[in-house]
Amino acid sequence: MGLIAYFDCPTGISGDMCLGALVSAGVPLEYLMEKLALLGLAHEYRLAAGMVQKQGQAATKVEVHLLTEPSSDRHHHGGRHLPEIEQLIKGSNLPARVSRWSLAIFHQLAIAEGEVHGIEPEAVHFHEVGATDAIVDIVGTCLGLDYLGIDKCYWSALPTGSGTVRAAHGDLPVPVPAVLRLWETRQVPVYDNGLTGELVTPTGAAIAVTLANQFGTKPPFNLQKLGLGAGSKELPLANILRLWIGTESQTAKTPKEIPFGQLETITVLETQLDDLQPQAVGYLLESLLHQGAIDVFTQAIAMKKSRPGILLTVLCAPENQNHCLNLLFRETTSLGVRVRQQQRYALEREWQTVVIAHGSIRIKVAYSYQAGTKIILNAHPEFVDCAALAKATGQPWQLIHQQAIAAWSSLSKDSAQG
Repeated sequence: MGLIAYFDCPTGISGDMCLGALVSAGVPLEYLMEKLALLGLAHEYRLAAGMVQKQGQAATKVEVHLLTEPSSDRHHHGGRHLPEIEQLIKGSNLPARVSRWSLAIFHQLAIAEGEVHGIEPEAVHFHEVGATDAIVDIVGTCLGLDYLGIDKCYWSALPTGSGTVRAAHGDLPVPVPAVLRLWETRQVPVYDNGLTGELVTPTGAAIAVTLANQFGTKPPFNLQKLGLGAGSKELPLANILRLWIGTESQTAKTPKEIPFGQLETITVLETQLDDLQPQAVGYLLESLLHQGAIDVFTQAIAMKKSRPGILLTVLCAPENQNHCLNLLFRETTSLGVRVRQQQRYALEREWQTVVIAHGSIRIKVAYSYQAGTKIILNAHPEFVDCAALAKATGQPWQLIHQQAIAAWSSLSKDSAQG
């Protein structure tokens, strides 16, 4: 059985914090140095690790010391385009999972940066995130997870930070635009912890949204080891990433194994509308999903006095009921909303990432357990990822979707044989 990793990020996340937590959890620094040397960049940096104190707590600090000054020349390590980074990774003979994860992270980052600047992902010039230290952070994190045998990654909610930060394009508001775009792709839960400054870097955000199976609270698991990775900043809170590692808890599944999923309670909100402008319906549906609704749908109905109308139904978790209700009353003409609690069987889900010729795409994989064995029941490429790649590359959406399915099927077949 593989291991679960839970990244607890009370003061944010960066690439060097990930490396520190992994080294603290048992990944030898010598192993990272040996494998990272396969990228052919060893002459550009020196990797070091040591113990530091953060608000009286000891944690491991990993640092990437550049051996030469960064340059704006794209062929120098100060900044690289996506194809150059891809060639470094593909030609490095890294472990298969490490290459796949690393490529996926950089693809996600390129898509986000491209959307921010209005250019194609391949044209993005990675300044900070394409520099040597960021490449070491991303590939090193993937190496560490692979070394420890991590199969699933979970992440806590992430703090937003505040203020501004100096970047290659000038002063940017915190969170920086690329981080916001990355968070949007996974609807990452965020909150304000009262700390100022940049708490989540683009590198840290890209690692999290690409590798996370889920964001939120800790899953049930048996804790085996803990890794503590220190950040660079001195903050009022101990600037430490806590990495929890353990095995999946069987107590949550074994007694109540159900072939068709787990039983859960949801809230159903329902109202009919006959005087809402059609343009407002699309806006409302999108707003409800951003507010935490699980699903929203409409049906055409005939109302009193033979007036055509729509039946609007919202499914949400019980804890999001009031948020969705407030939105319904604020954005529609409804004078009343019916509320009821229902139970449903829901398949367990996880995110996997595949890389095709045009970029990376997340696959939502649904599964259940039968006689203690994990059974995959269906898998679907994420629509927004396919749409973003189709838009960025000019390829048909249907072709992107088909290639994603083929890549996932090949990956699943290789995993089963391995």
